[in-house]
Amino acid sequence: MDPKNADRRRKELEQLPRVQRERLSHIDFKLYFLGELRRADVVERFEVGPAGATRDIAQYREIAPENLELDPATKAYRPTSEFVPLFEHQPQRVLTALSQGFGGGIGDELRSMVRCEFPPSLSLPAMEVLAPITRAINRGKAVRLGYTSVGSGKTERELVPLALVDTGIRWHLRAFCRKHLEFRDFVFTRMESPTVLEDSPVVPEETVEHDVQWSRIIELVLVPHPEHARPEIVRMDFDMPDGVRIVKARAANAGYMLRRWSVDCSPDHSLRGPEYALWLSDPLALYGASSAPLAPGYQDPRPDGAYRIIKAL
Repeated sequence: MDPKNADRRRKELEQLPRVQRERLSHIDFKLYFLGELRRADVVERFEVGPAGATRDIAQYREIAPENLELDPATKAYRPTSEFVPLFEHQPQRVLTALSQGFGGGIGDELRSMVRCEFPPSLSLPAMEVLAPITRAINRGKAVRLGYTSVGSGKTERELVPLALVDTGIRWHLRAFCRKHLEFRDFVFTRMESPTVLEDSPVVPEETVEHDVQWSRIIELVLVPHPEHARPEIVRMDFDMPDGVRIVKARAANAGYMLRRWSVDCSPDHSLRGPEYALWLSDPLALYGASSAPLAPGYQDPRPDGAYRIIKAL
């Protein structure tokens, strides 16, 4: 697109109210990813009248007349061969919308926009557990709850919730544990009856600013696995034209991420299997990270020179 035309579009969009930009973005989305747009799409998504939807489509045509044309046979608008999206659509949000819908209505079921298949979540928090935890995070409060751990069984805990973490397999909570006086990870499905403690002050040492593992950012340098038969395909799959992908992760979460991505973290790239397309080229970057033992093949050097090998689960 002509840079002058792109600049004109940007300025016109900036002058519009946010609610109208959202409707124009939806029109852009429908044309770009589904290849058709009807007035009813705007009416149903935003609960506006037909006249309002017509005005929105007209506004879109005024800004980008070369982007769409009316198909007389179906009375639907189609993207033209010259179509250039008006908005920057984030891949994660696009894929979520296409696979699960927008979910804007009360109690709406998630419905995909195109045929789509993705694994169901085997472990999700109960809403009566999640809600008090998120209220505590938002308001900077502590909670009291029952918690069942592998080592201690069921005990009562006081936690200062800090953040939610999705490992790809389960959701857990990063929190300060007043029993052990340290920051730890707590699995939602093991919690019972959390209660927000309104009259229990949170001291600075219990806040996220003092969680060293959460604050420490590690650079993970990922490269195609040296034993992979077709490294050029790995470079294509993971958008690494130069053969390197650098990802930043919190020390508290890096091991979970590397496990989810099946990255070989052994120093001699010794793990074998089709799941290991990537290798962490500098495994020592994980040294001192609390989540490092979860990384496939990671070897933790002990002071006496011995090594503890953590195998991929």
